[in-house]
Amino acid sequence: MSQPSNKPTLTPQFCFNETALRADFLRLSRATIDDSIIQNLNALVTPAREGFDPSSTAARQVQPARRRPIDPATCQGFKEKVLFQSWQTRSDVLNYCAGVALDPTDPDLVLREAETAKDRERVVDERLDPYSGRFFPREARTESLGNLIRNERGVEGIIRARTWGLVTERCGDVGVRWEEALNRWRESTDGR
Repeated sequence: MSQPSNKPTLTPQFCFNETALRADFLRLSRATIDDSIIQNLNALVTPAREGFDPSSTAARQVQPARRRPIDPATCQGFKEKVLFQSWQTRSDVLNYCAGVALDPTDPDLVLREAETAKDRERVVDERLDPYSGRFFPREARTESLGNLIRNERGVEGIIRARTWGLVTERCGDVGVRWEEALNRWRESTDGR
């Protein structure tokens, strides 16, 4: 069984480092759990007790083979110990970084304001460089981080919906949305 994602040390520097946040944490966590959900679910199935039947290869199978059901207790254990744990870790990181993005004390603010003032004072002959007259202010780090977090939350919703669809197909939690299941798990773990 896969292991849940380890929670990184949360600092503002971690959030502003897009490589650490996106590639090293989010992509790795998603690849380990969500992108390989079929393999993770197949690993939960107990191997056949009857053994291999050579006659099963005598005729071509045109219909897909039935998927073996997963023991409900095993499936529930996977959801509680691995799937929801990983989702919660990613939610915690995204929530922390969203808080950092809302912090009004952006350390780059003074630098950006100085650059803006300096660029306004420039005198440029646009005949020599037609693009120099345009001024493209840098986006604040907090704004950039906010956009990144908004995008990653959207991606997270799509990934969780896809993963949950496959889990419900194999585990039989039909009719329960992933948000409801995750909130129930959160409530049950908060009480412990």
